[in-house]
Amino acid sequence: MPFAEHPLEETNPLTARFRSFEHVQTPRAGRTVARWLGGLGILIILAGFLPWTQNIRSTGQLTTLRPQDRPQTVPSTIGGRIDKWLVREGQRVKRGDTLVLITEIKEKYFDPELLVRTREQLAAKISSLEENKGKTVALGDQQVALRSGLAVSLDKARNKVSQTRLKVNSDEAELRAANNDFSIAEQQLARQEALYKQGLKSLTELEQRRLKFQESTAKRQAVENKLGASRQELTNAQLELSSLQAEYQDKLAKSESDRRSAVAYQFDSEGQIAKLRNELANLSIRSGYYHITAPQDGYVVRALKEGLGEIIKEGEDIVTIMPIAPALAAELYVKPMDIPLLRVGRKVRLQFDGWPALVFSGWPGTSFGTFGGRVAVIDNIDSQGQYRILVIPDPELEAWPKPLRVGSGVYGWALLDDVPIWYELWRQLNGFPPDFVGRPAESAKKDAKKAAKPTGSAEEEEVK
Repeated sequence: MPFAEHPLEETNPLTARFRSFEHVQTPRAGRTVARWLGGLGILIILAGFLPWTQNIRSTGQLTTLRPQDRPQTVPSTIGGRIDKWLVREGQRVKRGDTLVLITEIKEKYFDPELLVRTREQLAAKISSLEENKGKTVALGDQQVALRSGLAVSLDKARNKVSQTRLKVNSDEAELRAANNDFSIAEQQLARQEALYKQGLKSLTELEQRRLKFQESTAKRQAVENKLGASRQELTNAQLELSSLQAEYQDKLAKSESDRRSAVAYQFDSEGQIAKLRNELANLSIRSGYYHITAPQDGYVVRALKEGLGEIIKEGEDIVTIMPIAPALAAELYVKPMDIPLLRVGRKVRLQFDGWPALVFSGWPGTSFGTFGGRVAVIDNIDSQGQYRILVIPDPELEAWPKPLRVGSGVYGWALLDDVPIWYELWRQLNGFPPDFVGRPAESAKKDAKKAAKPTGSAEEEEVK
């Protein structure tokens, strides 16, 4: 079949010189494919300049931002035996509601009237202390009386010593007079005897003089005896004065010893009273631990102990409670090489397990079924080679689904800077990390304030 002549080939001077061009013709299908391929190439080249949002992919699970919102186990403060269950699994409870009743298993606390008896012991000890204080006061008054009696007795004994000394002085003067009388009587007797020998005096007069001499001698002897007795009485008075002081000192020392013993007993009683009060307070607090109560509003998720009569140890977990309306946060784990690219307030897109989604990681605005968030916490230490971050809901975007539960899986894309698609392909082919672009401190502070604001607003909404 002859080829149709092309009108362009007739006018083209180059083709007119060669006869072979008269037998060659380009098929129309080839032209169409070439045009489509050229247009597609142009579109690809143009698409390479479209913006692409760099991101950091990570996985994790749902948790809570506040520690008190996380599932918690309720332990038993004391050891005991399960006596009665007052809740079931899945039941909603309020703070302070009794979950389980337990009874004692220690012999020390078996007595049902233990609190009453301890109060009686405390009251008896307090009464004993009051009486002992009265005894201490009485002993102090006794010492005052003894010191007063000592002063009076010493004055009396000193007066007696003074009186006896005066008596001794009087007896000494009387003795001197008696000695003078004796000397005179002796001289008169000697002269009388001389006169009698000369015949001038009679025998009767001599005998009278001798009688007076004997009387003078007897009087002097009596005065000497009286003086000796007075001196002995003075010595006894002085000894009595010394013994009196020693006697009172002994009584005062004994009274002081009794007083100190009473004070020591008083301090010991105060220590025992403090110990009894401590024991009473411990017993009162312990009696409140027989009712294991809910620490906050929530749901009973699981009973860790079953049945009645089961023995539980001190500090052993009994039930697990999930708080009501926790402030959810996504717990994601990021590679160490990506951590420098993140900061508090950085936007994140999240996909939750069980929630249908169509994701275009480079074009977050065109994705379906993803939800926005902001980085609230970045850990400073790694956990098994990865760093943990916490992402909270972004208040400026759609709210997270209410059916979400703590522990479900999460996929996250931390949004970074926008770059051309050709650059992102080149980076991926070469294995380079995303671009790290610095920013001013003021913008960092604004992002930090924005990241802190959702947490407070979420708490306020929960309180309302």
